Amino acid sequence: MDRLDVIDACTRMAWYADQRDWNRLADVFADEVTLDYTSLNGGEPATLVPAQIVAAWREALGAYEATQHLIGNHLVTIDGDTAVCTASFQATHYKKAEFGSPLWRLGGTYSFTLKRDGAGWRIAGVVMTATWGEGNR
Repeated sequence: MDRLDVIDACTRMAWYADQRDWNRLADVFADEVTLDYTSLNGGEPATLVPAQIVAAWREALGAYEATQHLIGNHLVTIDGDTAVCTASFQATHYKKAEFGSPLWRLGGTYSFTLKRDGAGWRIAGVVMTATWGEGNR
């Protein structure tokens, strides 16, 4: 059951972000989360609280008319109240464009670190490694 609950937590992150369900999105995260999107954006990993993540994603993803993040091929390792879930992803972002493609797609891998608390598994870290992209960012 733990394996499925870990996968569910990671899937809910993508689902709630795509559905713009910001309140539920905050609930998938631990009290403090390290996000590493440096393969895409450069810079350094950031440690944030759920409200900061939601605000940033609301702004970034809200610039698109629709997004779809698909996560699969989950590999889960559990050690007590911590877990690591590695998965493949493909993300499609749609925004009407006067010039160029309305789509931006990318793919790669996620490595999620999760912690179990009294309410279940929560995401405490995300490393997104982009390995390909196409379209109009």
